[in-house]
Amino acid sequence: MPLVRDLRVLLHFRYFRRLLALRLLSQSADGVFQVALATYVVFSPEKQTSPAAIASAMAVLLLPYSFVGPFAGVLLDRWPRRQVFLYGSLLRAALAAATALLILSSTPEWLFYTAALCVTAVNRFVLAGLSAALPRVVDGDRLVMANSLSPTAGTLAATAGGGLAFLLRLTGLDSDAAVVLLSAVLYLCAGLASLRFPRTLLGPEPELLKAGVGEAVASTARGLADGVRHLAQRRPAARVLAAMTALRFCYGALTVMVLMLCRYAWPADDATDSDGIALLGLAVGISGAGFFAAAVLTPWSVGRLRPEGWMAFCAGSAAILAPALGLPFEPVPILIAAFVLGLVTQGSKIATDTVVQSSVDDAYRGRIFSVYDVLFNVAFVGAAGVAALVLPPDGRSVPLVVTVAVIYAAVAASLTRSARQ
Repeated sequence: MPLVRDLRVLLHFRYFRRLLALRLLSQSADGVFQVALATYVVFSPEKQTSPAAIASAMAVLLLPYSFVGPFAGVLLDRWPRRQVFLYGSLLRAALAAATALLILSSTPEWLFYTAALCVTAVNRFVLAGLSAALPRVVDGDRLVMANSLSPTAGTLAATAGGGLAFLLRLTGLDSDAAVVLLSAVLYLCAGLASLRFPRTLLGPEPELLKAGVGEAVASTARGLADGVRHLAQRRPAARVLAAMTALRFCYGALTVMVLMLCRYAWPADDATDSDGIALLGLAVGISGAGFFAAAVLTPWSVGRLRPEGWMAFCAGSAAILAPALGLPFEPVPILIAAFVLGLVTQGSKIATDTVVQSSVDDAYRGRIFSVYDVLFNVAFVGAAGVAALVLPPDGRSVPLVVTVAVIYAAVAASLTRSARQ
């Protein structure tokens, strides 16, 4: 297989192997921590989970990636990257251990969320640093290959970490604190792995630093504003970004609904929390299969329907299938819907990426994708907030499903009209 052959070539680079090991440890810890946080918020027996609590957890997990991300690179170009990995991993290990202690104690909710928020905020620096350090460990001829394989391997590691956290809960480990503590151990291992690099190997070069941190941060903010103005002049890119934001909103609202159904509606009266966790894990896995199917189908579909036509088809399909499969509020139809909506959302995202990459000037592309990242995550968190206002405790909400279907239909109609033009 080409993938295995490419990986074998890259593994000949000693420091690439070490950077990949660091990424795998770091992102597997992320997966364990995030699933542990989700199961604590949703399935803790001592907590009466509400949509508002789920919305808070999603804000903790997603918003730091959006608002810290554009500025992380500014600081990474002014700090030794190996030290960022070392101290960032040690800080995450300490914060994760503190989070485990907060789970065990009767502390205020805001203190727990503050600790979890700090962990995910530090993650952004580490992930950006891993990407920035990659050109320092492979040659230029293999950089594209490394950029393709390394993040993919990290995503698989995060998925494996999340799966391990689910498995530990399902096999009798009843303590969310213990699972969070496992993430702290993995973060500590990532910190130790960073010591295998020479201090200056991963950059940046000291002589390239020109502006101070304050000036660079202000310049980044001005650059984002310029990117928004440029986006307003590129109607195709602005149109698909608006559509993708709406689709992401729908996916977020339905995700919160499924979480509440797994917690309260689907398990039998005599069921344990493990039954709800198993249902949630199954839903996440099936939705992930939809994401994979989108990666296979979208290139072929975009070639025949064009990006906006494919997005219109995805949104139109969701407008029909979301109420048809969702309104019974039964596990099997909604698990089928999870696959469909995973395919629809990821297929639309791939098409959106294509339009943005081809429609905006190269000088603005990075800034537009930073704006894209903010919209993508804020839409998901905003949907969770709206769901918190609409959903009943058991998650069965006809108005929410119907509203989401109407939004899907409106997006499909708008994209169909623009595709014809």
